Amino acid sequence: MNLEKKIKGKKARVAVIGLGYVGLPTAVHIAKAGFEVFGIDIKNERVKKVNSGISYIGDVKSKELKEIVKSKKLKAFANHSPLKNSDIILICVPTPLDKTKNPDLTYVKETTKEIAKYLHKEQLIILESTCPPETTRKVILPELEKTGLKIGKDFYLAHCPERIDPGNKKWNLKNIPRVVGGVTKKCTRLAKFFYQSFLEVEIFEVSSPEVAEMAKLLENAFRLVNISFINELALLAGRMGIDIWEVIEAAKTKPFGFMPFYPSPKCGGHCIPIVPFFLASKAKEYNFWTRFIELAGEINEQMPHFVMTKVIWVLNLKGKPVRGSKVLVWGVAYKRDVGDTRESAAYDIIADLIRKGAKVDYFDPFVPKLEVSHRIIKKPVLLKSIKYSPQKIKKYDLVLILTDHSGFNYEKLAKNAKLVVDTRNAIKSRKHKNVFWL
Repeated sequence: MNLEKKIKGKKARVAVIGLGYVGLPTAVHIAKAGFEVFGIDIKNERVKKVNSGISYIGDVKSKELKEIVKSKKLKAFANHSPLKNSDIILICVPTPLDKTKNPDLTYVKETTKEIAKYLHKEQLIILESTCPPETTRKVILPELEKTGLKIGKDFYLAHCPERIDPGNKKWNLKNIPRVVGGVTKKCTRLAKFFYQSFLEVEIFEVSSPEVAEMAKLLENAFRLVNISFINELALLAGRMGIDIWEVIEAAKTKPFGFMPFYPSPKCGGHCIPIVPFFLASKAKEYNFWTRFIELAGEINEQMPHFVMTKVIWVLNLKGKPVRGSKVLVWGVAYKRDVGDTRESAAYDIIADLIRKGAKVDYFDPFVPKLEVSHRIIKKPVLLKSIKYSPQKIKKYDLVLILTDHSGFNYEKLAKNAKLVVDTRNAIKSRKHKNVFWL
């Protein structure tokens, strides 16, 4: 039976490598569509949890996971041996930046070597991990071709960048259109056919994996540049005594030619602050410098410093130094209503507060523990989220809102707090004299 017939009859066995924020929801969705799925992850703890039906990802409910595992449509492994029995392989491994802001493709390269060990005819490999342009063709393809199998004839390779937005209630795997580009036309066709078999969304074909790779980088670079722009404008507005949040609301009334972006203490998560630098790094290979992206990244990295400057200024208004002040950081996740702290401003800011001698606590209902390890402090500090109550707020000299999780009465928070620095416009009313906005 050829691969297309296997996909059509839901007989194709699918391996998902990497069971993180992208891999686990994807594996669950494919299994729910009727395919047999092998989840592969090098972290034993994740494998044990998946096989026990315990979800560690907010977008996947444990009840849902348990039912799928019980139906034997999904099983997790801590090794790559299931690849030999797989017809389709999805690569969903991390692609971080190294210390010099260059892409670290170690996980992609190691995964590709494992795939090559088990590569066989009529096998489709799809890279979902976000990567610099040419990764699919110049990093993955050569390793697979070492087996002697021919691309487009014996095996198939394509790129379909993930578009998962953790915690987003409106847009998810079910309704976000996908882009797919294969090394050959048949690679593209088969990859599209596979996604159509478990997703009811538009699968947009492009002419090459490079176009698909670049499309994802464009999406994220667009957001980084615009968020950094509004952050820079917020700093100017602050110096001029103008409320940037009111400015944005006014600009939003224009029905064309404007898209609102909002200030933040730092743009966090895996994609927006990291992915554009894949493009910047690749550009240098072509003797080209992406100045907008690099400037946007610079502004983004400086935002925690500007927040700290605001904290110092606000405390000084009451004659208090940072040293010895009790500061409550409200929210350490990088965005609202998720437990993901990757690239969160909280790491930089809490480390700086500790270095300056503040007594720091934090509150985040989605993050029970936080280890702050930073170059500016001598050793890692393990913090635990406090249990929130309006009365507890009164004991702090300042509350710093970094993440505006929903479900809280921020007006009441403002009334109970001595001082507040609000970086998210969580407190809408401007009547509070003790509140200072970014």
